[in-house]
Amino acid sequence: MRHNKKFNHLGRQAAHRHAMLSNMAASLIMHKRIFTTLAKAKALKIVVEPMITAAKNDTTASRRLVFKTLQNKEAVTELFQTVAQKVADRPGGYTRILKTGNRLGDNAQMCFIELVDFNENMLKTKVEKKTRTRRSSAKKKAEAAEVVEAPAAEAPAVEEAPVAEAPAAEVPAEEAPAAEAPTAE
Repeated sequence: MRHNKKFNHLGRQAAHRHAMLSNMAASLIMHKRIFTTLAKAKALKIVVEPMITAAKNDTTASRRLVFKTLQNKEAVTELFQTVAQKVADRPGGYTRILKTGNRLGDNAQMCFIELVDFNENMLKTKVEKKTRTRRSSAKKKAEAAEVVEAPAAEAPAVEEAPVAEAPAAEVPAEEAPAAEAPTAE
């Protein structure tokens, strides 16, 4: 039985799996986005996120801990200088997995895995979403009141005409039932 064995072995021996994930982690840190299968991306996420958290604290011990996994000096330097500074205020969730469909040859699920703070397109759309809210603020209410007041100055002339027509329409309606009532008697 395989109770509590949640790690995906990816069909590889331990040494091959560690080398592959180390190379993928270095590529992700250097290029900020890589194209891979969904299973590998999920396994990579488990490896990379603790490394980025360790990189927030720039000490010799944390550098050695990260280098133990990455085995790439350029990737370690990039991680501690660029990536860690950009994600310093983020409490976790440094990577994003975007599914792209299935591969033609073997129908494997493919995806992009990317560092969240380095995708400029996604950051722009998030800013737009934050500006739109359902609740209106007092400032917006004041602007709306000014907009309503401006047409209100023009509106009384328009409103008077329907007010004059409405009683005229009601009067014949009242007279008509009165006229029908005596004939019915």
